Amino acid sequence: MFRDKFSPYLVLALFSHWLAEPQPDWPPHTSQPGFVYFANSPEDAGLSSKLSDFLASGAPPIVFTQGSTAVHSPGDFYKVSAIAAKRLGRRAVLLGNKDGLDVDSPDLLTLPYAPYSQLFPHAIVNVHQGGSGTTGEALRSGRPMLIVPYGWDQPDNAVRVQRLGAGLHIPRSEYSVETATAALKALLDTPRFSIRAAAVGERMAAEDGLASACDAIEAVFGFSDSLSSQCSTSELNAG
Repeated sequence: MFRDKFSPYLVLALFSHWLAEPQPDWPPHTSQPGFVYFANSPEDAGLSSKLSDFLASGAPPIVFTQGSTAVHSPGDFYKVSAIAAKRLGRRAVLLGNKDGLDVDSPDLLTLPYAPYSQLFPHAIVNVHQGGSGTTGEALRSGRPMLIVPYGWDQPDNAVRVQRLGAGLHIPRSEYSVETATAALKALLDTPRFSIRAAAVGERMAAEDGLASACDAIEAVFGFSDSLSSQCSTSELNAG
């Protein structure tokens, strides 16, 4: 956590400048390629037939998820979310739900996993914990979002998304049926959120964080001869 955190040769800030602009106190030699998205895995080969059928059977749903960490301690997130969606008369997909809400209906689908890159664009609103990877996919989807941060960088990401105009956020301790319903209603009924989210999504799609990150790394190793005389292999690995 506190040692060897920043390389003296290259630091990659793997998030878009639309979410956070470079700051003067960033480490030297920082490059900001943008988000690098998870893809090309067997799990992401496509949406399951169950999910595809659900999406095709009605209006775009609200997607609720807790990412890869908050999902292990969701509290009453899924129960609250299901009730809020029902109050709004909206279909919903609950990803990662382990709260016993396992009875699917024409308007509610629970799944252990689905690739965000393929599901988020089908949502009317995406509700998530605000992790960096999830936020990147939500921004790229071009859909408004509601963030319920769990910890770490998530409260910061939540504030930035709201400042960007692409969504709203609710503190985890204040996420209730009433607050969730009110926030989702605002996102659904206020066109500026959808308009802004779509515009941001277009800008995200124009970025190629993976290629830019590879270019930055290759530029460093283009000086590998001089680097080898300055530092050991272990230091390079740590960086």
